[in-house]
Amino acid sequence: MSARILFIVALASLMTACSTSHKAPVAGPIKSFKDAQQRAEKFRAVISVPSFETTPDQVRQVVQQTIATGNATLDEIGRGAPGRVTFDDTVRALDDLNHLIGTTAGRLAFIKETSPNAALRDATTEAVKTLQEWAVGTEYREDVYRAVKAFADTQPALVGEDAKLLEETLRDYRRAGLALPKAERDEVEQLRKDLARLTTDFDSNITKAQKALTFTKAELEGVPDSFLGQKGIQTGVDAYTILVNVTWQYLMIMENARSEAVRRQVETERCLLAREANAALLDQILNLRATIARKLGYAHWADYQIETKMARTGAAALAFLRETAAGLQPKFEAEQATLRALKARDTGQSNPPWHIWDWRYYANQLKKEKYNVDAEQLRVFFPYDKALDGMFRVYQRIFELRFDPIDPPYQWVEGIRLYAVSDSVTGEPLGLFYLDMFPREGKFNHFAQFGLIEGKLLPDGRYQRPTVALVCNFPPPAPDRPSLLSHHEVETLFHEFGHAMHSILTRAKYSRFAGTSVPRDFVEAPSQMLENWVWDKRVLDSFAADYRDPQRKIPVEILAQLKAAKKATIGHFYRRQFSFGILDLTLHTRTHSSGTEDTLQLANQVLGEVFYPMPENTTFVTYFGHLMGYDAGYYGYAWADVIAADMATVFESAPDGYFDIPAGRRLRREIYEPGDSRDVNISIREFLGRPPQNGPFLKELGIEAAPAAGGA
Repeated sequence: MSARILFIVALASLMTACSTSHKAPVAGPIKSFKDAQQRAEKFRAVISVPSFETTPDQVRQVVQQTIATGNATLDEIGRGAPGRVTFDDTVRALDDLNHLIGTTAGRLAFIKETSPNAALRDATTEAVKTLQEWAVGTEYREDVYRAVKAFADTQPALVGEDAKLLEETLRDYRRAGLALPKAERDEVEQLRKDLARLTTDFDSNITKAQKALTFTKAELEGVPDSFLGQKGIQTGVDAYTILVNVTWQYLMIMENARSEAVRRQVETERCLLAREANAALLDQILNLRATIARKLGYAHWADYQIETKMARTGAAALAFLRETAAGLQPKFEAEQATLRALKARDTGQSNPPWHIWDWRYYANQLKKEKYNVDAEQLRVFFPYDKALDGMFRVYQRIFELRFDPIDPPYQWVEGIRLYAVSDSVTGEPLGLFYLDMFPREGKFNHFAQFGLIEGKLLPDGRYQRPTVALVCNFPPPAPDRPSLLSHHEVETLFHEFGHAMHSILTRAKYSRFAGTSVPRDFVEAPSQMLENWVWDKRVLDSFAADYRDPQRKIPVEILAQLKAAKKATIGHFYRRQFSFGILDLTLHTRTHSSGTEDTLQLANQVLGEVFYPMPENTTFVTYFGHLMGYDAGYYGYAWADVIAADMATVFESAPDGYFDIPAGRRLRREIYEPGDSRDVNISIREFLGRPPQNGPFLKELGIEAAPAAGGA
């Protein structure tokens, strides 16, 4: 069983007529789920949706059935006799099984994060733990390992994806400890099972964590009335309740509330979320990871995790972050001086104290005052439905696709949408995506794409096309107006849907390599590149308009000011990102034998050294979900930004800019379709048409000293 399954479970644990050269679709719309399935048959493909469990009993039953099927398959593989084993009945059979188990695991993890039924969420939490523990055990099946090893010992003449699949399957066994003496191997197996359970608990505690704070309207001076009038915010005659665990509500206060006391309280409570549930749990997890890594022959968990990524070692990843952060220091200090001057003016103090709860507010004030950019006023240009449709038109154009809404066979809550994706030239159905876009109680409270069915070439020669879901938390509509997005939220929409494109457009033979199953320090790069689209005037004019006056577009000078405002505080954005990455790597390069309090203090110390000190006696890390699934991997966001900035130059220099179809076709063919079926360094070079460079990223940051390591 591939370690990739564990990651799936733990993590659950993205046009208008601008050019006359665009080919008109040759196939009509897909009208229904059945229509999509029938069309897929013509292309020897399979279109399907998950059969979502709706009761705790169904959840328990599917876990039992999945484990029974998995054990039977492993028994069959393990019976292979040396000298007679083949690729199909060993390595390919394991990938087939991984696809089956991954589909169940991904579906249950998705239900755990999205179901409105608390009992069902609890049942799937326990089910995920059961599957995790079983999946760990499958990697220690000596009979299966012997069969795979016997096939490898024949030195088969494999090429391409087949050779890569065998190589990485053997690597998985080595990383699981199959070469260790049995007693040590058994110990590692048990430790990994314990770790799987604890990480699921940590994630679940974050999803459950809530904190409501109630203020008067006077206390919320500066916060827009459009926000205060949202459903559920006003809870009394002069009472407004904020859920600090709901990101968009938290950001609204931190960016707009004039009262420093209010900002301090909101920031402090945000940094205390899940403290009681996760503080001791985090230390247990870190200790287990460090112990497992040492027993497997690695210096620490960071080296173990990063071995399979582009950076290769924890030292290389940490050097990239530290050196880039150091290069950014002058800009960061200059930005801080500008923001502190605004606070000095407001408070009448020549040198007012500066805290982490100040920077978002004064960065927003700077945008308003110096650059005449009011993020809240810009919302009128981005009603959710128009932004979504506009993004669809852009992506349909550059990737030569069409998205057709169809009735979902099943909805976990009212309002879920389902779309069929097909090639606009050939009509080939390519996959499905669900949209679950607004917050509700008990739901995953950030933004992510969830893979529900991965792409894979099936044993009968047909191709299983992917099904994914976008889970977001955009501001909900109000009785008197639609959901209105900020420019940043539109950027997030383009980013997350980029992940959906990465998943759906795959052509990889094996599920192990399909879609976003690429090194974790590369996976964000294609989506981060697509964020550039919302900074282009021509792209924005294709869909952004005042919902009260559709003829009113975003003025060119406002977009220029918006870009300037972004540059004005980009040092803060990246120093904050670097602080999270350095925190993550610091925690995962230690032995963790000093106790929970020391771990929490170290975490706050690192954050304070790289960015700003955390509120006193708070525990940011207990709510930092990226420590699970992205453990020793948060550096990958900045690493991928280096690659993304370079990739964006392909469109920037293309004849039709961000609408350029040949450039979009290259992105689809060279990045999305291969997935991890070949070394991603090759894919990057093929897309760029040259070796990668870090110059575009450094230019974006306004710094000259190049980092010693990085995606470029």
